[in-house]
Amino acid sequence: MSVFGQGLEQAVQRAFTRPVPKSAGAQMRYLVKQLRGTRAVAQMLRISQRTVERYVKDQIKKPRPDLAARLETEVRNRWQPQIRARARQQAATTGGIVIDTRARIGYTAPIGSTDDARIRHLTVALPPQYAARLFDAQQQGASDQRLQEIAAEGLKEVYFQDSGRRAGSLEEVRFTDIEHLEFDL
Repeated sequence: MSVFGQGLEQAVQRAFTRPVPKSAGAQMRYLVKQLRGTRAVAQMLRISQRTVERYVKDQIKKPRPDLAARLETEVRNRWQPQIRARARQQAATTGGIVIDTRARIGYTAPIGSTDDARIRHLTVALPPQYAARLFDAQQQGASDQRLQEIAAEGLKEVYFQDSGRRAGSLEEVRFTDIEHLEFDL
């Protein structure tokens, strides 16, 4: 998964109201309930149906590391879908999204300005319309590059142009060499 996609997903996961199941048996039982059967879970995790049944009955307690990672990922991706949707909706309509990043950020501006890109550490609250654009693009399977462009547009408007109060001739913001990126709702 992309850096931006993963960051957005982690921000939404912080809104969970209950902890994600930790044991392999509990995770497997959750997936069986969600997918309505052991066969679907077995196909998704690329293991046998009998192995799934043994995890459900707690006959096997410790999965292989690769299976444990796949199991954790699948459970986390399906956990509390209504809470997840509500958090996205709230960020897209009223709350906005906070981006905390350390990256090389520069811009294109008229001749005579210092537009060299440099490492900046920014924590900026983006308005709800940028949160909506980010989540919509993520839902549609947009590339990391597209999500990065949307975030750069938000930084241009909020940080560099201060919502139209300065730097009106600023053309484009370049957002590269990301060292740290975190989103918060």
